[in-house]
Amino acid sequence: PPPAPGSAALAADEEAYAVTRKLRGSPRWELATRDADLTFPNATSVFSCALDMPISEQATPHLNMVLRRIRSDASRANDKPKDFYKRQRPYLAHGDTSCTPHEKHKNDSYPSGHTSIGWAWALILSEIAPDRADAIQARGRNYGESRLVCNVHWQSDILEGRFMGAAAVAR
Repeated sequence: PPPAPGSAALAADEEAYAVTRKLRGSPRWELATRDADLTFPNATSVFSCALDMPISEQATPHLNMVLRRIRSDASRANDKPKDFYKRQRPYLAHGDTSCTPHEKHKNDSYPSGHTSIGWAWALILSEIAPDRADAIQARGRNYGESRLVCNVHWQSDILEGRFMGAAAVAR
């Protein structure tokens, strides 16, 4: 479950929230805003730099299809926990805004679906291109952390999202 009220884990979530608020308007905030877009073809370019090659339906049709399928699987892995826990998102809990104010979010912060998807992508791409694994996994970690920067997930949501992504890949 998400951290309990008064727990050290919730205090860590609040501390991470405070630190990331300072990133508003920074280049990291802008990256987090771009990372929020999970639609194709935009989502395929997320790992192009880490892979040192373009990823698109035209350039890499099979890889593009794999990424689409992984997105679906990793996303579905989060559905039941999100519906069960119904954790309030940080920007709602603090009366703040997110980096994507046009999006309407439900109280379903835990675990992070974007993180699950990004980490699943990173794990699969690391198997496809093991020589680029360090860069790929760093990008996968940063992709999930963009949700913290965007103020739509808590740090513990991000950590659990990585577990969910890894579980989806293992399955």
